[in-house]
Amino acid sequence: MSLTYFKRYQMELDLQQFDIPTPELPTGYRFVAWTDSDLDKHASIKHESFCNEIDANVFSCFREFEGCQLLLREITSRSNFLPDATWMLEYKSPDSEYPVSVGTIQALVDVQQRGAIQNIGIHPQHRDKGLGSSLLFKCLTFIKARGIQRVMLEVTSQNVGALRLYERLGFRIIKTVYKPAPITTY
Repeated sequence: MSLTYFKRYQMELDLQQFDIPTPELPTGYRFVAWTDSDLDKHASIKHESFCNEIDANVFSCFREFEGCQLLLREITSRSNFLPDATWMLEYKSPDSEYPVSVGTIQALVDVQQRGAIQNIGIHPQHRDKGLGSSLLFKCLTFIKARGIQRVMLEVTSQNVGALRLYERLGFRIIKTVYKPAPITTY
């Protein structure tokens, strides 16, 4: 099996130096707090957010709903899972009866007692509306409320949009890592 390597940045934000803006959502969107019964909704939106993105090559679990479901079960069953910092975004259009899930974020506490953002996923049809920032602000608010002073995340260097967002918010690169992944051919 042939491997390729993806450059990823570990980034960190000092929450003591960061005034978290109040998250604002466009009309029709709302935050939904984590509940175990919503795991499949989180898995579905995670899959839809990442299945055609570069990170699906880095993390093969993003390619299939079942992989995202398994990943979320793993994240949420950990003793360091932060359910109060884990959120979903829903959107209800004026002409629909029911809302649809369009965004997700999960968080843990790492061994250094930092908040650890796992994934921020926004459905492709709902991007460029500030939803990623709002979802991140919501998560950071609850991490900071726990007295956690620093938060970290990882981003693939080729994910320029996410990288720019994190840098704009004050995250700084603290380490570069290379993630091996099998070369897939279709």
